[in-house]
Amino acid sequence: MCRISESAVTDILRKGKIYEVGGAVRDRLLNRQVEAEDRDYLVCGIPYNELSGILRLHGKVDLVGKSFGVIKFTQFKKDKRYIFDISLPRKEFSTGVGHRDFSVSFDPNLKVEEDLVRRDFTINAMAIPLDSEELIDPLNGRIDLENRLIRMVSKQAFLEDPLRMLRAIQFAARLEFDIEPETLAAIKENASLIGSVSAERIAEELNKLLVRAEKPSSGFRLMQQTGLLREILPELENTVGVEQPGGYHKYNVFEHTLQTIDAAPKRLHLRLAAMFHDIAKPQAKREVEGGATFYGHEKTGARLASKVMKRLRYSTEIIKNVVMLVDRHMFTTGVTDKGMRRLIRRVGQELIFDLLDLRRADVIAQGMGGKTEDVDEFEQNIRDELERRPPFGLKDLAVDGNDIMKEFGLTESPMVGMILNYLMEKVLDNPADNEREILTGMARSFMTDGEKKD
Repeated sequence: MCRISESAVTDILRKGKIYEVGGAVRDRLLNRQVEAEDRDYLVCGIPYNELSGILRLHGKVDLVGKSFGVIKFTQFKKDKRYIFDISLPRKEFSTGVGHRDFSVSFDPNLKVEEDLVRRDFTINAMAIPLDSEELIDPLNGRIDLENRLIRMVSKQAFLEDPLRMLRAIQFAARLEFDIEPETLAAIKENASLIGSVSAERIAEELNKLLVRAEKPSSGFRLMQQTGLLREILPELENTVGVEQPGGYHKYNVFEHTLQTIDAAPKRLHLRLAAMFHDIAKPQAKREVEGGATFYGHEKTGARLASKVMKRLRYSTEIIKNVVMLVDRHMFTTGVTDKGMRRLIRRVGQELIFDLLDLRRADVIAQGMGGKTEDVDEFEQNIRDELERRPPFGLKDLAVDGNDIMKEFGLTESPMVGMILNYLMEKVLDNPADNEREILTGMARSFMTDGEKKD
């Protein structure tokens, strides 16, 4: 159960009215599962401070949204934590550079209908009282749900908050709806305004598109069609129409990229890697007899992916993982056990299977009926190797830096790191050599040879 508790509802109903609003109502009418984080509530008839006092009797209250008339309400059920937004009816519009600020007027005595008409789309402008099943639908959102349409609530919707343009597209992709013609035309007309929205808000909508839509490709096509892609991801826009002659690809780079995203599992860093994996092909393309080459596009693409994700304020961890996957996506499965161990070490055990999933998606997205049995076999070989628990990192070596310094009378210096890396390369070639005496002998030879070279 991920709804607000009945006891809290009962206490609120003694003083006012409480409604479920927004996405939860939409998804309920669509018979879709409603997650706890998608449940928002609206309370009418109770002042903010009084409502806070009531809620404190039933859970934790956080007033970080006080200026917006919003309360973050946390309840614990069966050792699980659920956080709900509970708001008073309000009117708002974004202001200031980057639409980071909002002018908000909230009033417990406003009617629920007045709150609903300020929202983004008609399908999100519905409410259901928690003490009845009556649907409150001032903008005919249910009809748009039945017709599978995304419709802006007013002609000012995108001027008030340009992020709504991207939200329209991610909703269309997630729900597999069409965007109503007048709303689509308004997105095309106002696309340039998305540049005034903060990077963090844009990234949040991109993430929803990538991991909540079965086929994010439909959203990216809409972004390209409306001009939003050029504003948000010009690097991806540059792949539009870039052909890949030579018989290996059915699609141009842009369409191949979208097909790869769709084929990749719904993990954010993996679908981001799919989005970026061929991002540098336009720059790397070289026409040759019978086709074209794209040498080095993975290395350049990794650098470009890092630049774009930093611009969109992604976390350091996400950037690191995506860059690694893009950088290594051209790996070959036809390698020796030594080569396989080196790939695992470079990519990391936590990412190696994501890399294989990216390759499978890449092959499917070529559109040529390619098979991935070699990837499946390679995966099994990797799993077998991991079961044997060979050393893949310096922490796995039978000696560490302190051992090396003590054995050879060294102080902390780059030389210690050079010796350990040398030993790591040796045991990647032959894991059986990961014994203290053997490694000490190898280190001694390395130092002796190094001194001779000097």
